[in-house]
Amino acid sequence: MARYIGPECKLCRREGSKLYLKGLRCNTEKCGFERRKYAPGDHGRGFRKKVSDYGIHLREKQKARRIYGILEKQFRNYFRLADKKQGVTGEILLQLLESRLDNVVYRLGFANSRAQARQIINHGHVIVNGKKVDIPSFIVKPEQEISITDKSRRIAPIQEALEAAGDTTPYEWLEVDRENFRGKFLAIPSLEQIPQDIDERLIVEYYSK
Repeated sequence: MARYIGPECKLCRREGSKLYLKGLRCNTEKCGFERRKYAPGDHGRGFRKKVSDYGIHLREKQKARRIYGILEKQFRNYFRLADKKQGVTGEILLQLLESRLDNVVYRLGFANSRAQARQIINHGHVIVNGKKVDIPSFIVKPEQEISITDKSRRIAPIQEALEAAGDTTPYEWLEVDRENFRGKFLAIPSLEQIPQDIDERLIVEYYSK
């Protein structure tokens, strides 16, 4: 599957906000967004022209897509799936994104970023309810248990992520036992519980036009 492989800090600068795409580096003085808080390109420092309504909707969609590391076609498919379900489309969309295995692995503290979580999953280091799953887009269901394989628990990136997570309290919809490299997806989070600064209404309006 195709994936963006360019400079990740440029994505944060383009969206005008820190998206935490590089894990621990984003919290240090080396963060590219902190050092250059302006859009990339020759005219990044210059005067910003007024953004149209379409531009506002587009930027919010792009921000959400980049936060979760999803390409346009797959993101659109998530929106269509959310639109078919009963309930508020924008909230369901974010709930689907939060239920992705790569996001859950990241939220549990087994990876420093979603990109790193995808790599860990692709390499077969993650188990869901006793079965190895190597698909980052796998949708985790309530009460399913996620763990790291026994052979993978000494891998440096996983150890570093767990050390960085420390004893931080997990999210309300997650249960984690970091000493035993396992966690549980307790329930689908509500919109208020999702810790992302995303205006889902703008995304719905973008795809509804």
